[in-house]
Amino acid sequence: MIGRRVLPAALAGVFAAPHLARAGGGRLITVGGAVTETVFALGQGDSVVAVDSTSRFPAQAADLRQVGYLRALAPEGLIGLAPDLLLVSEEAGPPQALAVLRAAGAPLTLVPDQAGLPAILRKTEAIAAALRQDGTALARAVQDDWQALDAPIAALRPLRAIFVLSAARGAPLVSGRDTHADVMLRAAGASNVVRGFTGYRPLSAELAASLAPEAVVMMDHALAEAGGPDALLRIPALAVTPAAASRRIVAMDGAYMLNFGPRAAHARRDLAQRLHGAALPALPARSWT
Repeated sequence: MIGRRVLPAALAGVFAAPHLARAGGGRLITVGGAVTETVFALGQGDSVVAVDSTSRFPAQAADLRQVGYLRALAPEGLIGLAPDLLLVSEEAGPPQALAVLRAAGAPLTLVPDQAGLPAILRKTEAIAAALRQDGTALARAVQDDWQALDAPIAALRPLRAIFVLSAARGAPLVSGRDTHADVMLRAAGASNVVRGFTGYRPLSAELAASLAPEAVVMMDHALAEAGGPDALLRIPALAVTPAAASRRIVAMDGAYMLNFGPRAAHARRDLAQRLHGAALPALPARSWT
């Protein structure tokens, strides 16, 4: 294996050619589910030659070469694919890998990765600019769909909910403030009852009882790993909650629910309907959903 200390010098000529992907038609590597979805939604999917393991949509992405998990990238493998443009979520890492890519002269563009409508619009703008594409129509469509839900969801009774990231090892790991899950819960007409911390922490039975969530939201694979609804609701920290008494568990595909890419408005609508059991206005069919 080429040592990372000499890698940039050894591959200095790999990126000497113009960055054709910026004008369309070049070789793209996309890292981050929302990044990949946005590139395809902009009509540039045919230029994508590799994606990371979080890029599971659209279906065409599953047939592309994999470059690993976005937080454990191997720069040697990325450089070896000779991309004209690397579009990478700012959540990617480790930092040393990004430093190696920069030192090697890789055509690297970092894409902001926050949650909420303004964040979606910033992602779309950044990706379109990197590709030298006009992202106005895509951004406007996503904004229109998102805002069409504002009034109907605001009219619903706020539902007390928690987002459980994982429960396979006993104590549920739940979302506090300032996470993608927190933003999506609130966007879907729920109140995230965990407000005492940011990020994710284990939930005790005592805290769960005092918070009294009416619903549990999870990624579908996390619910399966926990053993399904029955096993989940037997966990002491959840068994004491109103959500357990009513068996109100909502599980959705994690990338769909939390990527905050072009499908975010549709995910917001689906989550709100499943949480509240209320019909919401249909959104227009979009080619990227």
